[in-house]
Amino acid sequence: MSAKSFKVLITHPEVPQSGIDLLNENCELVRVESLPPKRSELLQKIRGVDGILWGGHEALNAEALDAAGPQLKSISTMSAGIDYVDLDEVKRRKIPLGHTPTVLDNAVADLAVGLLIAAGRRFHEGRKKIETGNWENYHLNWMLGQDVRDSVVGFYGFGGIGQAIAKRLSGFDIDQVLYTTRRRIDRETEKELNAKKVEFNELLAKSDFVVIAAPLTAATQGVFNATAFNKMKNTAVLINIARGKIVNQNDLYDALRSNRIFAAGLDVVDPEPLPPNSKLLTLDNIIILPHIGSATNRTRSDMATIAAHNVLRGLAGERMLSPAY
Repeated sequence: MSAKSFKVLITHPEVPQSGIDLLNENCELVRVESLPPKRSELLQKIRGVDGILWGGHEALNAEALDAAGPQLKSISTMSAGIDYVDLDEVKRRKIPLGHTPTVLDNAVADLAVGLLIAAGRRFHEGRKKIETGNWENYHLNWMLGQDVRDSVVGFYGFGGIGQAIAKRLSGFDIDQVLYTTRRRIDRETEKELNAKKVEFNELLAKSDFVVIAAPLTAATQGVFNATAFNKMKNTAVLINIARGKIVNQNDLYDALRSNRIFAAGLDVVDPEPLPPNSKLLTLDNIIILPHIGSATNRTRSDMATIAAHNVLRGLAGERMLSPAY
């Protein structure tokens, strides 16, 4: 085996050096240099490669796999969610696929707690009051928000990220964690997090904060719609750090504008980027961040490292560190 026996495509020019260095030891690297990455450049450079570190969220589908050719034997994304991957197509071709969950759990969980407090305590609205000269400090009951202490926090989806959020919130002396998932989590973790599995309707009715932490699938798309919002408390705060399409944004706008629910904090929207003229941006009781849940130096570097290890293991015919299927 020669020193550079495999050819690997890096599909994004900003993949952290930690991942590049690992691959560079034994592989010849081909890199997409355009930013934002041009599909045409990707489809040209993908030809004949053995492995791919898929750095962005572009469609990983039959078109890309066909362009690569039959010698392709290893792919890893640099994300936890893989809704932009045609998984059936990858499986059909029996190409090992890795992703990078768990390493971003802590960064996303930190941000979720920040969003929960920011939305529940009206940070955005407060800033707007200052900017518009409406700091009405002569009121006693001004800008009152929702307490985290003694609250019920409901999780729609309760995997690694959801559990990391629950663990952090336990330090805020919450009353209980409810969660809705297909399968019950292990009893020990339930006990540790004071968590109870409930049906979706009960989750909506009882939760003071509802946190969306589920993957986007056909079953979860658009689940948070007017019907769901109408079952929530009018003091409830909705947090979404998962995928924008799980929420029906028109219905969310109506629920927030009519104060059907108290507030929302979103790190994910649909589409991304959100147009600057989106009606959501006109609301006082919403916090929107530009999908920066995993955006810390350490996390990005860890994601690149794990993606690189995934690619290398796939090339060697070994099981990946974190296989996507």
